[in-house]
Amino acid sequence: MAARALIRRSVAAPTALVVCGIASTQVGGAVAKTLFDRSGPAGTAFLRVAFAAVVLLALWRPAVPARRDFALAALFGLALAGMNLSFYEALDRLPLGIAVTIEFVGPLGVAVAGSRRALDGVWVLLAAAGVVLLARGGSAPALGVGLALLAGGCWAAYIVLSAKVGGVFPGGTGLAIAMAVGAVALVPAGAAGGRLGDPAVLGAALGVALLSSVIPYSLELEALRRLPKRVFGILMSIEPAMAALAGLIVLGEGLRARDVVAIALVVAASAGASLSAGEGAARPIDS
Repeated sequence: MAARALIRRSVAAPTALVVCGIASTQVGGAVAKTLFDRSGPAGTAFLRVAFAAVVLLALWRPAVPARRDFALAALFGLALAGMNLSFYEALDRLPLGIAVTIEFVGPLGVAVAGSRRALDGVWVLLAAAGVVLLARGGSAPALGVGLALLAGGCWAAYIVLSAKVGGVFPGGTGLAIAMAVGAVALVPAGAAGGRLGDPAVLGAALGVALLSSVIPYSLELEALRRLPKRVFGILMSIEPAMAALAGLIVLGEGLRARDVVAIALVVAASAGASLSAGEGAARPIDS
């Protein structure tokens, strides 16, 4: 009995870390959306990635890598930049919960890619049904849906590249370099974003970077040391639901019954895919 209680406590603690990390990410996304009127989606994406790069570079202090390794990190950074920019542009047109739900097809696709099991086909169909419900329900403009799908594609690329970068760079040094490259790549878009020098905007953007990048990354990195990847993947599947909750509380974005059903379908598909795959998809530090 004592051993079982110890196991339950050891799993519960990292589980709480993952849930807190998810909540932090989605609250950060909601706060970011409040900046769009002043700095625009592109400007907000640039500030978020730039601040995250500064923090991660200060934390990890990576050495100058070899040319081949830098090219890998740079590609990783471009995927990260594309993911952030397209997601924020989608978020400017869609409620937070809907944008995150559609974007979630990226990691789901990675989870079932190459699989020949009929069960994984069921998860794909469930997710597709959820996205179609959102896209054809009238509350999701076509451009917003397209941008969210693009963000999901970038997320998928991020997942694949993160595994390669993690095998080449120690700790978070590869991510720090990639974040710096991503910030540079977003300079042209950010320059047209609006009042980026406004102290209030800068302060809020720093908060977004901490909420959406530094805090969840730190919490989930610690959780993954003690939590099976399969369990981590299942927990991550609640992210669309958490995004909808953050959108409701922070932004006052209500959802129709049809939207709630669609989100539930994608959550079920993601949880099922993680359970059957035996491991979870990598977490995007900036989505």
